[in-house]
Amino acid sequence: MGEGKGARQIMNSKKPRATFSGSVGFVISAAASAIGLGNIWRFPYLAAKYGGGIFLIIYIILALTLGFTLMTTEIAIGRNTRLSVIGAYRKLNEKWAFLGVLSSVVPIVIMCYYCVIGGWVLKYAVVFLSGNGARAASDFYFSEFISGVGQPLSYWLVFTVVSFALVATGLEKGIEGVSKILMPALGLLLLLVTAYSLTLPGAMGGLKYYLYPDFSKLSGGAVLGAMGQMFYSMSLAMGIMVTYGSYMKKEENIEKAVKRIEIFDTAAAFLAGMMIVPAVFVFSGGDESAMQAGPGLMFVTLPKLFVSMGRASGFIGFAFFLLVLFAAITSYMSVIEAVVSVFQDRLHVGRRRACLIAFAIVAALGGVVSLGFGPLSGVSAGGMSMLDMLDFFSNSVIMPIVALCTCVFIGFALSPDFIVDEVKKSSPFGREKIYRALIKYVAPLAMLAILISSVLNGLGIITI
Repeated sequence: MGEGKGARQIMNSKKPRATFSGSVGFVISAAASAIGLGNIWRFPYLAAKYGGGIFLIIYIILALTLGFTLMTTEIAIGRNTRLSVIGAYRKLNEKWAFLGVLSSVVPIVIMCYYCVIGGWVLKYAVVFLSGNGARAASDFYFSEFISGVGQPLSYWLVFTVVSFALVATGLEKGIEGVSKILMPALGLLLLLVTAYSLTLPGAMGGLKYYLYPDFSKLSGGAVLGAMGQMFYSMSLAMGIMVTYGSYMKKEENIEKAVKRIEIFDTAAAFLAGMMIVPAVFVFSGGDESAMQAGPGLMFVTLPKLFVSMGRASGFIGFAFFLLVLFAAITSYMSVIEAVVSVFQDRLHVGRRRACLIAFAIVAALGGVVSLGFGPLSGVSAGGMSMLDMLDFFSNSVIMPIVALCTCVFIGFALSPDFIVDEVKKSSPFGREKIYRALIKYVAPLAMLAILISSVLNGLGIITI
């Protein structure tokens, strides 16, 4: 198939492009993108459901193999082409230009609903800061809040405006600068709340439940759950890593950078599980059914848990929602950046104008999504709210398709030589043989499995 010849001849764009200040700036910014709500409200649930330690082992293995392969691929594509996701795939192969367009749809969709959840997080941080945590722990507080109009829209708007304003300040001052401040703060808060969680009476039983490998729960569902979590948690197939790769300096070591991102992301998810699982275990008296995922865990179960902690409840509740807010902001900024980068490249406009165009889209659709739990709750499909529909469309359908097509494109249409050569421009590629095998034969099958299982799970046919 003429492997690699055309690919290796692809030249970098001569158009000047912003870059991260160095390897630290790139790694922290990429890790900040990866560490988001999925690490906090989905990973602990899956770990508890699928045998604790055995799930952790499966997840780590997958992150070091499939996760490494996919992230390396996307970053290398971005660094070589120096373009956002649409231009990048078009430059590599005109016949596969559709893949760039499809990839760009994901962050545009996510951009319109992630901000709604960010607004919810901001609301709860304010509630606990003001000493009203007991109200947030009442049975119908969350449902009454999101079904309203004024408050959900207000918090959504504040979260959105702040995030866009930070992105508009530029790559180094905005994305990188904010990540360098919020990521250490997030890590410190995560350690603080985790340490306190483990001091609760009976917490060691919950910790054992979280860490002990229960081999009786080793199943295909556990592997699919870990694979899906790894896929979503690492900001893959969203155009983000291609975009961030396009800002990476040529002399930076791609393989080493990916390893560091994986370490940060996995450590955050692991600590989130250590923070939440033992605490919920104690609070529920060992009832496994109390361990939920998503909004039910974060906005219903955990507030009740924090209030039960007595005098420290206000501080711990605020610290928790503050760290979640930091994770939400940095992840949302990366989603915005992927969209803004596309607008800059395709429309030939400056950063601020591109931000205004993206904000106009969110202003038109994000508020509607927020009202989907109140006045517009009648707008649904298959029992899913507008937010759930958008989440299903982007996460369960488009992202796995993009990932699958990327594996086929690199593995067979373009050649793994293209990625290998790009990595080797700045450093040796220690895992080259593993990469070649995974991108051509293992990753496509894994992405197909994720696509099928995600769709079936989203439709309620199976449960993962």
